[in-house]
Amino acid sequence: MPLDARIDEITDRIRERSRERRDGYLRRMRAHAEKGPRRAHLQCGNQAHAYAAMGDQKGDLAADRVANVGIVTAYNDMLSAHAPYKDYPDRIKAAVRAAGCTAQVAGGVPAMCDGVTQGQTGMELSLFSRDVIALAAGVALSHDTFDAALYLGICDKIVPGLVIAAATFGYLPGIFVPAGPMTSGLPNEEKARVRREFAEGKVGREELMRAEMASYHGPGTCTFYGTANSNQMLMEFMGLHLPGASFVNPGTPLRDALTDAAATRATQITALGNAYTPVCDVLDERAYVNGLVGLMATGGSTNLVLHLVAMARASGVVLTCEDFDAVSAITPTMAKVYPNGLADVNHFHAAGGLPFMIGRLLDAGLLHEDVATAAGGGLGAYAQEPKLDGARLSWTDGPQETLNDKILRTPADPFAPTGGLRELRGNLGIGVIKVSAVDAAHRVIEAPAAVFDDQHAVKDAFKRGDLDRDVVVVVRHQGPRANGMPELHSLTPTLSILQGRGYKVALVTDGRMSGASGKVPAAIHVAPEAVAGGLIGKVRDGDLMRVDAESGVLEVVAEGIEARDPAPYDPEANAYGVGRELFEVFRATAGPADQGAGVVV
Repeated sequence: MPLDARIDEITDRIRERSRERRDGYLRRMRAHAEKGPRRAHLQCGNQAHAYAAMGDQKGDLAADRVANVGIVTAYNDMLSAHAPYKDYPDRIKAAVRAAGCTAQVAGGVPAMCDGVTQGQTGMELSLFSRDVIALAAGVALSHDTFDAALYLGICDKIVPGLVIAAATFGYLPGIFVPAGPMTSGLPNEEKARVRREFAEGKVGREELMRAEMASYHGPGTCTFYGTANSNQMLMEFMGLHLPGASFVNPGTPLRDALTDAAATRATQITALGNAYTPVCDVLDERAYVNGLVGLMATGGSTNLVLHLVAMARASGVVLTCEDFDAVSAITPTMAKVYPNGLADVNHFHAAGGLPFMIGRLLDAGLLHEDVATAAGGGLGAYAQEPKLDGARLSWTDGPQETLNDKILRTPADPFAPTGGLRELRGNLGIGVIKVSAVDAAHRVIEAPAAVFDDQHAVKDAFKRGDLDRDVVVVVRHQGPRANGMPELHSLTPTLSILQGRGYKVALVTDGRMSGASGKVPAAIHVAPEAVAGGLIGKVRDGDLMRVDAESGVLEVVAEGIEARDPAPYDPEANAYGVGRELFEVFRATAGPADQGAGVVV
């Protein structure tokens, strides 16, 4: 089907806005590419150091006869999603060698778990870890000895950080290699119920711990549709995975075959062959619009509003909150995956998953098909799914019909006619809200403000009974320049209880919420943030707040509020402990949320 004119118009607007930045980026990438294989420009001593541990492959590397693939890995065995990567380098090296080429681990990047740091001090480093990952990957690739790169990462900041690095080294081909979700455990809704009951004091910590351990129980990505799994969706919609790779469980023959295939494909798309596909050609404005469509159609993570903007800027593309809103307005919600429904990503995958979604969105004209991808063949290749016939991997057409219409539907019969994210504007500035899991009855909230400077104070007020009323909870001084913009997901059970008691409840913050948050309306990423002079820093208890996800309005009604002095902020309160002192330069130089809250781009 021809491309929907509205998608075309949005893409043209992004292209025109980005023209100068994108042209300069592409000129730099072309200049790098014209120099040929990177190793050819190293001195003999440089090369000897790089090849010293390569045994009988030294000659091939020194002669520039074969492609050398760099592996950038985010392996650690504390993250369940990244633990499977332990054996990937050896597997990749074997597959690359079978293709007649060489591979080396270029370097490792850190990978922190937001599940471990949720509600803890360490969460104040979480967003900035994205920039650290980009920097670390840059160090790994700076040795200039690689013809292509394989990026091993899955979770919340890891994929965005790696994409920023891949775009910066955009003259190199690159493929992202996932490890897949853990098998299904305790249903996410049951886990959420136990969390709410613990917050109310109805169950003890022992029962809470049993529920948490039964939910997060093995290797692989957490099975709810939060930021990690939204990242995996994004890599397919943007053509950086192999088709159908995202949601195949770890430790299965198909998972191993897809890893081998990614390694082999990396050797085929270097500048040494005839299918040269640099990342700079994959990550253009069309790919980002496809990513936005995927985000809206699946009801994905609010964190990607930050990350997509930062990723795009690294590849010369300028995205704004307006683009998210415009795409959301014309993209139907096709999936119901927790927190937007009861299913997890394994159920989603079994119902037809990403091949079904991409195929039907292409049929509806809502995606650009004519894009460069790591797999080749345009985005239509991603409407196929991988299959194993013995040891042979092949791709066949994905399902044409949903296998479970309670989880997955067509654009003609969606769960909602529009996507899951909205832009909010008003005298408080600009923010975003995720509505895909918010009941229609809770999408417009007008109530007095209760203002706090951190999430722990909110919980204390809840325990005292101070929030048993219609209320808009305002948590300020949570932006990137204040304390690194932590997620406030630990407030979800508290606010859900208040909503369940029949009160009108909303959250307004210059911080973030988890990609898995949903049922309580939350106006997040408010910019300008309080410490940058944003009006959110002048809101006081009792001011009338309006959070209107239907009309896209975020405002405070308080006469003379602009003339008020901003609330005091003590930068020393977030300056020390758990490594925060190392990140002072990040807090001082971070950009605003609507520009990705980044440091390195």
